[in-house]
Amino acid sequence: MAHSHSTQNPVIEQQRMIIPNKHGEKLVGLLHETESKEIVILCHGFRSRKDYNTMTNLAAALEIEGISVFRFDFAGNGESEGSFQYGNYYREADDLHAVIQHFSGESHVVSAILGHSKGGIEYRVTEEALMDRLRTDMHEACLKIDKECRVLTVHGSADEIISVEDALEFAKVIPNHQLHIIEGANHGYTSHQTELASSIVKFIKSALEQDKVSSK
Repeated sequence: MAHSHSTQNPVIEQQRMIIPNKHGEKLVGLLHETESKEIVILCHGFRSRKDYNTMTNLAAALEIEGISVFRFDFAGNGESEGSFQYGNYYREADDLHAVIQHFSGESHVVSAILGHSKGGIEYRVTEEALMDRLRTDMHEACLKIDKECRVLTVHGSADEIISVEDALEFAKVIPNHQLHIIEGANHGYTSHQTELASSIVKFIKSALEQDKVSSK
């Protein structure tokens, strides 16, 4: 299933793809192919999907810059197989690893991973899933991020789900980190989609330029 967009921008082909994870579940995604070497992976939030407006808006913004994008549904969400689970960081990491492996070949290099949210609405939770989430030491996880890995956190000052203070705390411990706070933005960036996209595109383009300079 593929179609092309005839715009003034580079020719973009959108192709529905299925990538199996290590648990044998089929992950469904949409590839926005601009024929760039670099590709950005978009990861949706808790009980969301690849077609959430933030995901589609970010894909469109990157397309305009000629950067290929892949957005997909984690297992148990959207069109992907599997059952929905709460607090399944490790299972979602497995899904993401499968996607990265798929695109880590001669035609593409995964240049960035973008993710939105991870919770905040009503859910049915099992004891096992809750303990999995509680056992996750975020501080320790942040310290394990490679210093060569550039990290951007974008957070709304009016986020009603996750306090902006959390973003400030992450900024203290994540190496090679930039924090961009969008004044007045809520958790879904309802009225701030343009600023969200522009800040992310600016960060990615800057990182790609730095990589080109360092590789010479």
